[in-house]
Amino acid sequence: MPKEILVEKLANLAVKIGVNVQKDQVVVVNAPTQAADIARKVTKNAYEAGAKKVIINWRDELAGRYSYEYETIETLQDIPQYSIDRMHYFVDNDACVISIVSPIPGANKGVNPNKMQAAGIATSKALNFYREHMMGNRSQWTIIAASNPIWAKKVFPNLPEDEADEALWEAIFKASRIEEKTNPVDEWNKHNSALISHNRILNDFQFDSLHFTNSLGTDLTIKLVENHVWSGGQETATTGVVFNPNIPTEENFTMPHKYGVNGKVVATKPLDYQGNLIEDFWLEFKDGKVVDFDAKKEKSTLKNLLDFDKGSSYLGEVALIGFNSPISQANILFFNTLFDENASCHLALGRAYPMNVKGGTEMDIKELEKLGYNNSMSHSDFMFGSENMNIVGITKDGKKVQIFTNGNFVI
Repeated sequence: MPKEILVEKLANLAVKIGVNVQKDQVVVVNAPTQAADIARKVTKNAYEAGAKKVIINWRDELAGRYSYEYETIETLQDIPQYSIDRMHYFVDNDACVISIVSPIPGANKGVNPNKMQAAGIATSKALNFYREHMMGNRSQWTIIAASNPIWAKKVFPNLPEDEADEALWEAIFKASRIEEKTNPVDEWNKHNSALISHNRILNDFQFDSLHFTNSLGTDLTIKLVENHVWSGGQETATTGVVFNPNIPTEENFTMPHKYGVNGKVVATKPLDYQGNLIEDFWLEFKDGKVVDFDAKKEKSTLKNLLDFDKGSSYLGEVALIGFNSPISQANILFFNTLFDENASCHLALGRAYPMNVKGGTEMDIKELEKLGYNNSMSHSDFMFGSENMNIVGITKDGKKVQIFTNGNFVI
């Protein structure tokens, strides 16, 4: 089947399963310029699904680099009011958001990290209301991916550029359950059912804590918040609309207690943060906070991530993914969190999701924080799963339950 038809299937999946566009809803499409073709297809599908208005937010990573190179820190920190008003419009009109990622690894290599940090903090503060709206599932949102030659060459360095691009598209389609002879919407309904089944099992246990160990040096205990909720696959917005935040997704995830993380975790895949790849790193936690860390590459970038704000050195998410998951078995390093996090158990530094605690989407930040919720302007996933990962759940009465053996679910 021609790639064009599979791209059309992915665009339709983003609209139908990703955000589940409702009649007369405003739809926002966040798209890089290198993904213009699929952005147009998403737009058309959204209108055909009944969207009232579709707004595309274009961005260009390579052109965006110039702002860091030529603007002063003061200018980068000046967030125009029209940018803030635009986001208020999306929130006030209950817009759903489809984001297309098509990264250019290393696009910001060599850029002054202080400038990037200052710009990121200023933007996050100005648009905090928007982040709370979306992360609180007050409207639908989803993320899909599109190949580009630069990214593809990074993933498949031994292939000519055109062949690498085709190979990456093929990998994206396979991970997203887009195939020639099947209906992706039907496939995703089946997949969601399987993820929901695991959520139900984990929620019934209501573990007090999880203990992770493997041969790489990870020995980490994570306390979970009281009345935590395991999620994964489809979610339900506070408006009652069902949607899928990530395409692809393989995870079951919940909320760690902010001050209940202790031990060491060793990352098993690189982390792309602000256009720089952090490689071969580890973190040590004490009472929830990162107290020591190291990285063979981009240690300063890792430090910037941890220093972003008061909550960025604490955890906001713990996710379980079996080593036998399709993305893991593909044995491809995508250099992108959307895919790599779904090949491995992962943790997120920074903000937690309110939906991961019972009644959380109806609470304000102060109520959530009393339960152990981590509030932050950042949310950065990193991977630590391995083929010999061992996970034991400890119940409130001290009983130990084997969750993972040799990297996979056994419950």
